[in-house]
Amino acid sequence: MAPGVRLMQKVSATRAFARVAPHVVPAMDRTVHRLTRGKVLLSARMLPGLILTVPGARSGQLRTTPLACMPEEGAERSWILVGSNFGRTGHPAWTANLLAGPDKAVVNWRGRDIPVHATLLEGAEREAVWRAALKFWPPYATYQARIDREIRLFRLRGRDGS
Repeated sequence: MAPGVRLMQKVSATRAFARVAPHVVPAMDRTVHRLTRGKVLLSARMLPGLILTVPGARSGQLRTTPLACMPEEGAERSWILVGSNFGRTGHPAWTANLLAGPDKAVVNWRGRDIPVHATLLEGAEREAVWRAALKFWPPYATYQARIDREIRLFRLRGRDGS
C-alpha cells in the first residue's frame, strides 16, 4: 500500500470529505489532466483513474468526468466504475449518462482515448464485483452504509475496433 493511502482512506470516509471533495477533486483532476495533455491525473496517485466522456442523458452535450476506477485483472481495456458519489444521497450524474448511452462513452486511460461499452452490474455479478471493490477501497463500505440507494457499479469494456 502506497504511503498515505491508509490516511486518505480514513479522511475520504468522513462526511466533511463527502461535502468538499465532489467540488474540489474533479476540478483539480480536469485541470491537471488538460495541462499535461492526458498524462497526469492527480487523484490517480491514490487510486487508478480515468477520464470518462459521455453525452449527457438529457442535454446530449458531452460531459467529461475524472473518476477513480478498478482496472480488471487479466482483462485488457476493462474497468469497473463505482458510482459512490462520495457517499452522498443521489446517484452521480455520470451514471445516468452511462445508462442512457452505454455505447457512446469514451475513456481516456493513460493519455489514450478508448471507446467503451458500459454495463450496469446486477445480481450475483454485482455482488462479486462489490466484494472486490471493498477490498480495493474499503471506504466504499462507509459510503454505502450512510445512504439508502444501492451504489451503481459499471463494467466498461473497450469496444471492438478501438
